[in-house]
Amino acid sequence: MQEMQIYARPSNDVESLKKAIVYKLVYLIGRSPEEASQRDWLNATLFAVRDLVTEGWISTAKKSRAKDTRRVYYLSMEFLIGRTLSNALIAEGIYDRAQQALQELDIDLEEVLAKEVDPGLGNGGLGRLAACFMDSLATLSIPSMGYGIRYEYGMFRQRIVDGRQIEKPDAWLEKGVPWEFIRPSKRFKIRLGGHVYFEGKKCIWKNDEEITALAYDQMIPGFENDSATTLRLWSAHSGSTFNLADFNKGDYFRAMEKRSSSENVSRVLYPDDSTEAGRELRLRQEYFLVSASLQDILKRHLRMHGTFDNLADKVAIHLNDTHPALAIPELMRILIDENGYTWEKAWQMSCHIFSYTCHTLMSEALETWPVEMMAKILPRHLQMIFEINDYFLEHVRSNVTTDEEFIRRVSLVEEGDVRKVRMGWLSVVGSHKVNGVAAIHSDLMVTSTFADFARIYPERFTNVTNGITPRRWIAVANPDLSTLFDKYIGKEWRRDLTQLELFKKHIQDPEVKKAIPAIKRANKVRLANYVKKELGVELNPDALFDVQVKRIHEYKRQSLNVLHIVARYNEMLANPEKDWTPRVFILAGKAASAYYVAKQTINLINDIANVINNDERLQGRLKVVFIPNYSVSLAQIIIPAADISEQISLAGTEASGTSNMKFALNGALTIGTLDGANVEILQNVGEDNIFIFGNTVEQVEELRRHGYRPFDIYQSDQQLRDVIDQISSGYFSPNDPNRYQDLLLNGLNYHDYYQAFADFRSYIETQKAVDEKYKDQEAWVNSALQNIVNMSFFSSDRTIAEYAEKIWKIKPLKSA
Repeated sequence: MQEMQIYARPSNDVESLKKAIVYKLVYLIGRSPEEASQRDWLNATLFAVRDLVTEGWISTAKKSRAKDTRRVYYLSMEFLIGRTLSNALIAEGIYDRAQQALQELDIDLEEVLAKEVDPGLGNGGLGRLAACFMDSLATLSIPSMGYGIRYEYGMFRQRIVDGRQIEKPDAWLEKGVPWEFIRPSKRFKIRLGGHVYFEGKKCIWKNDEEITALAYDQMIPGFENDSATTLRLWSAHSGSTFNLADFNKGDYFRAMEKRSSSENVSRVLYPDDSTEAGRELRLRQEYFLVSASLQDILKRHLRMHGTFDNLADKVAIHLNDTHPALAIPELMRILIDENGYTWEKAWQMSCHIFSYTCHTLMSEALETWPVEMMAKILPRHLQMIFEINDYFLEHVRSNVTTDEEFIRRVSLVEEGDVRKVRMGWLSVVGSHKVNGVAAIHSDLMVTSTFADFARIYPERFTNVTNGITPRRWIAVANPDLSTLFDKYIGKEWRRDLTQLELFKKHIQDPEVKKAIPAIKRANKVRLANYVKKELGVELNPDALFDVQVKRIHEYKRQSLNVLHIVARYNEMLANPEKDWTPRVFILAGKAASAYYVAKQTINLINDIANVINNDERLQGRLKVVFIPNYSVSLAQIIIPAADISEQISLAGTEASGTSNMKFALNGALTIGTLDGANVEILQNVGEDNIFIFGNTVEQVEELRRHGYRPFDIYQSDQQLRDVIDQISSGYFSPNDPNRYQDLLLNGLNYHDYYQAFADFRSYIETQKAVDEKYKDQEAWVNSALQNIVNMSFFSSDRTIAEYAEKIWKIKPLKSA
């Protein structure tokens, strides 16, 4: 019995870890050490480390259930958590011991880690931010729980074939998920469709479709605090919809048809919404998430307290963007229809419970749903939204203005040929706090996107600047830099990034100045080796690595990056004897499957890369690579290797960005516009240590007000005109000369909504300044150090502490 206890819950020492891993390999996976593959060793190690985390996880949940504890529930359609094992080893403080334990078993930990599959639970910054927040919630011991969807397939696996993006299923679950716990008892019925009718004043929703939500739990360990929080993911199950009678008659397709349709809800992250069916599925997904989560939250609360009267005192629900906005009418429905609360009381409770983070400045990016579609899928919720709208507009007329134009603008229902429900508006009206994610974003949010609502509810709007977790983005991604920090300032920076301030007194140390470029070069070699292996392209690690990795979108302006690459290519051919700074341009990111312009941009990047990388006249001084299937794991290789971080969105379009923080913390210098968190990074690192270019928000708006004419810029700038004509004429696509006519010549010349032409000249001149500075390596290293030591503000721990204090009103759990 004693021996079983040692194996079941190992100690932290090397020998115990080794025994635990072998035990899991044999008795859980069913493999002998002689037969085991690297994936078997990975899973065995995951199971062993999971045991170490579980006790603290259960203890944390027990403390959170105390009756005087308020808890936050974080609802998000994405949680881009990345590989689990490396992060857990860091959190438990046993990375080195696990490495030694496996080494004694003749297994290489780094090779084992590389076998872990990235969970397909997110796409970009929204999901990565949510993952950082979960890490910080656990590390700060904030009573919390995250809710999302356990997608069977991620967005897609991106392959590049003949320069084009090809989408393949991301079947991330096929290899198993040892880290998760299935919860068969946590099942909730999700109702859809049908119609509503009244019995007296009581509204009855008679649905005609039902899906079962089944819970899977993942532990998110806090950093060395014997604490963990829970990420609960919902999977759609058809329940009893399998038709045995049809099956026995041989009609197998009919027997499974309804089951398959039900389970589609959690099948794919972000189904293609270019079709009516795709949009309907997306709406079903969003309701599936909020209905299952709210049923779970309310069941837990009722079990603990026996009443919902104190719900607003004990529960905070945070909406990560508009995707979970249906939680507002869902809570109202449950309180009124199922528990007998008056409309006014339910609304008062709801407004105290919900808070909302806005992640955009673009009104077109705020979700809307056609009234007709919502009436078909969620008839009771549509009715509830109409009631909320009536109540809200009456408040506006009584307390703010009777101006009908103003009232039309703030109505939750947009009138027109197709009536639509505005989910961003609903999120603002139904929440007690609304926050932006960077100082400039929050300012613009109340002067543009939500200006009318700021007039109605000025006290609701606040700012909480985003942050990143130093555990994932330094300790895991850049172990050599972590070791350098440990040597000079100790290890506490992992828990408190403000400790980087202590490193400032060492930045003039000759050993530090020598170590920083050495660490950067080693990371560049690692990335170059990956690119050589995967793409067959040789990269010079002594060249400047210029990196833009993010979702492919017009507002992020990968097109502007492309224009500069071609302009540089032309200049280098025209002036071959010039002392050119060798440059490697690295791009990565996925384009939504229905986003034609974004997919064309990927094709263009790869066509340009094909020409440039094979042009011997350049003597290897210019290379371009597009790395397919960007993920958290790839980011951990790419970001530490970057010299320049491209943050070139049009001013006023990027809410915050978090890759800019990751790059700067890893010693890359930013070239960027005054957009999102770039503004605060500038304030922290100083103007000599960042490259700012382009028009400001005010200048962008001024151009639009006076009628922006990109064709005039095209005509007046010879270099720009040469680049556009060169691409549009088929120079980089000789087999299809007209391939980029619509993308550049017609698209940018006559529209250029995101003003790439307007910022082109400033961008080109700033890139020249980058070249000159890179030639002075001492100045470059000094600026890299200034970026590293001045990034302590951008920790997700600081972000979550602000949320807890300013918005959720929650205190950390006290240690036992």
